[in-house]
Amino acid sequence: MLVSAGVHYPRATPEMWPSIIAKCKEGGADVIETYVFWNGHEPAKGQYYFEDRFDLVRFVKLVAAEGLFFLLRIGPYACAEWNFGGFPVWLRDIPGIEFRTDNEPYKAEMQTFVTKIVDMMKAEKLYSWQGGPIILQQIENEYGNIQSKYGQAGKRYMQWAAQMALGLDTGIPWVMCRQTDAPEQILDTCNAFYCDGFQPNSYNKPKIWTEDWDGWYANWGGPLPHRPAKDSAFAVARFYQRGGSLQNYYMYFGGTNFARTAGGPLQITSYDYDAPVNEYGFLRQPKWGHLKDLHTAIKLCEPALIAVDGSPQYVKLGSMQEAHVYSNGKVQTNRSMTGNGLICSAFLANIDEHKYASVWIFGKSYNLPPWSVSILPDCENVAFNTAHVGAQTSVFTFESGSPSHSSRHKPSLLLPGVDGSYFSSTWWTSKEIIGTWGGESFATQGILEHLNVTKDTSDYLWYTTSVNISDEDVGFWSSKGVLPALKIDRIRDVARVFVNGELAGSQVGHWVSLKQPVQFVQGLNKLTLLSEIVGLQNYGAFLEKDGAGFRGQVKLTGLPNGDIDLTHSVWTYQWG
Repeated sequence: MLVSAGVHYPRATPEMWPSIIAKCKEGGADVIETYVFWNGHEPAKGQYYFEDRFDLVRFVKLVAAEGLFFLLRIGPYACAEWNFGGFPVWLRDIPGIEFRTDNEPYKAEMQTFVTKIVDMMKAEKLYSWQGGPIILQQIENEYGNIQSKYGQAGKRYMQWAAQMALGLDTGIPWVMCRQTDAPEQILDTCNAFYCDGFQPNSYNKPKIWTEDWDGWYANWGGPLPHRPAKDSAFAVARFYQRGGSLQNYYMYFGGTNFARTAGGPLQITSYDYDAPVNEYGFLRQPKWGHLKDLHTAIKLCEPALIAVDGSPQYVKLGSMQEAHVYSNGKVQTNRSMTGNGLICSAFLANIDEHKYASVWIFGKSYNLPPWSVSILPDCENVAFNTAHVGAQTSVFTFESGSPSHSSRHKPSLLLPGVDGSYFSSTWWTSKEIIGTWGGESFATQGILEHLNVTKDTSDYLWYTTSVNISDEDVGFWSSKGVLPALKIDRIRDVARVFVNGELAGSQVGHWVSLKQPVQFVQGLNKLTLLSEIVGLQNYGAFLEKDGAGFRGQVKLTGLPNGDIDLTHSVWTYQWG
């Protein structure tokens, strides 16, 4: 029976890894799980990077040093609220490519990268049969959610991906999560808030929960999601109660979307996820402690859980109450188990969300709180109840202070450390020039697609052109009491409009139209558009078709002699 802790190595610094892994182990984890992030490891085609936060081998070896197993989710599509779902942007520039379908250019690149990772793990002797920690690995990711979008080509691709992975001869099982039609040799697994009712597509496969969502990610401007510790514990206890083998917390440590790795649109820098270990590597109580106690209770039941021959014994205890009894022999549930010599463990569940229930089993009465599971490792004594939270609560505060090195230009924030001391964080502001500048600017005719210019090296792309306004135009607007408007058919994610260096207005949205009144003066005017990306789309079908920036026509309306189409004007471009 395995408990797994989700930790994404690039969402922490290497200096944090040993402490985080140790906290996972102390909390009762047997396994560490992570995605592999393609765009971090192959930023340019054929050029690989496995250093600093992307030193995957170092991370796996640190896990091994703690005596833990490893679940390696290669994908290489990750989703993970990660920029472009983990795909490198150069991939979309390959002629004729379509992602995640029966497309030869895509399959060739995917196979090359997956093979690269597998060969690296073999070379470093990290698979379990080599003495390493890796016991499971994943190919693709939640493809069953979108497979139907691709029709028969999607079905063929899924089968190809499975056979390609099996052909790499890794010597350990492959999983496909949320893939109900996974082939017989591939383990299909569950991703959800609750997976106790999940059944794999074959009786020959164990029941695995690859993503137990113990929190959720935060969007810009939205609330910080929170999942109570007792509900997480209830979901996990129910999973093992109903035959689960391996459960993985997504996330056990969420961490940080460093640099520009946050997915989109509008996911934020923090990937804290309300996880048992918070973004800064500190324990989140009571969640961490409550789940640790749960894991201890489950481990006490392990001899009975693995000894049962076939299904556990099921006992109906009430309209919304039930027991699952695991033993190496026949159990008479109407009498005490004391002294009968059997290995026996039981889970008593009350799935009523509002009412307490008193149930009778093993010759005695048990009081079950609403929405709870009581765990009886010896079929007699309650070692743990998911609704009884005994762990302390931790509170993190941010307090202002005035360290000696601060100044009015550099306000400082004092952050409390776990040992009662404080460490400081210094902030400053800067003002940037509006418009185009620098040696990398260039001019060309027409509106270029944002990603085709920046190749995702920057979230910012400036478009500047000149607009000549006659005295007739100015007189027309004055007489009518109106302003001309700039219209763009579609923008993504943020567009800002500047006229002669002054901000005229903004628009935010995913491929929405923009119509912005603009104030021109007689003569030559500088019109500048700023395209901002807030994370490339990380989920869904046809990701390669999404892109960023502006699409369609760009024109000025409301002129006395008709609209001016600026789409094919000469524009100066600058990124950064």
